[in-house]
Amino acid sequence: MRKAKTVKIIEVKSEVGAGTRGASLGVDAIKIAAHDFRSMFFKNHRSINIPDDNTALYSGIESRYAKRIRSVLKMYERIGAAVRDTLKDNRFPIILSGDHSNAGGTIAGLKMAYPDQRIGVIWIDAHADLHTPFTTPSGNMHGMPLAAALNEDNIENKANDLDYETIELWEKLKNVGEEGAKIEYRDLLFMTLRDFEEQEGYLLKKNKVKNFTTNDIRKTGIAKVCREAIKYLAHCDKIYISFDVDCLDPTVSRGTGTPVKGGINEREAADIILDLIQNERVCCLEFTEINPTLDSENVMAETVFEILQKVVRQLELV
Repeated sequence: MRKAKTVKIIEVKSEVGAGTRGASLGVDAIKIAAHDFRSMFFKNHRSINIPDDNTALYSGIESRYAKRIRSVLKMYERIGAAVRDTLKDNRFPIILSGDHSNAGGTIAGLKMAYPDQRIGVIWIDAHADLHTPFTTPSGNMHGMPLAAALNEDNIENKANDLDYETIELWEKLKNVGEEGAKIEYRDLLFMTLRDFEEQEGYLLKKNKVKNFTTNDIRKTGIAKVCREAIKYLAHCDKIYISFDVDCLDPTVSRGTGTPVKGGINEREAADIILDLIQNERVCCLEFTEINPTLDSENVMAETVFEILQKVVRQLELV
């Protein structure tokens, strides 16, 4: 069991890595949900805002297979520094993020804060996010954060010929904070993964990456799955949880850019996170890919806000 923690909310409204616009509005949508619930949460928990580079969305795309990678690199550096400083200040960072490319910056920041420790990652997401500029079919950087953290190129499945500049920027991205891999495949565990391309599937199979499917969660039970997840990462000193809202089934809400059938419901999501954060090694949590432009009733943001309240209440409980 963990001791009480002081939480620090970090707002990252960047959506330069996404293929669909709107995730930059996710943080404000959560705040609107709080207001609608007459909650004082954001008055009682002041946040810091990381400057974004979303103006790049109005410029041309320089790298076809790594769209707006210069801006993503800037965000990695900014997010990494904020996460590092928060952890050094002995606070628990909760990142409210635009698109999932930002998670690569969070992992870099964790490694900056704990350079001699092993970082475990629980990736609660419908997607693998293991593409690289060499394999991506879309060029969208929100499909690459784990590859960057793993220092993975996946040259074996190369489909794209890159220009020198893109290769150079990709190398810089992978080396933000510390040269080389921030995590190893053995440090990575998925939950609700169910949609990935052949190139990503190759890496998952080759490296025997663990995944608890929605069916596993329901058949085995949340408490047991969470125990097994923590046990699987027993060799890791610190654990980071990344929660992409597309882990939820579209019947909950379609307020995300890439919804996929077969996900968990809001109660299951809350129970999973609340169970996992009881472990003392869990040191960071991120919510990402909330897109209110695809959600006229703001249901996804309301769902995330309800989970966020419960998480903070549990973390700060003495």
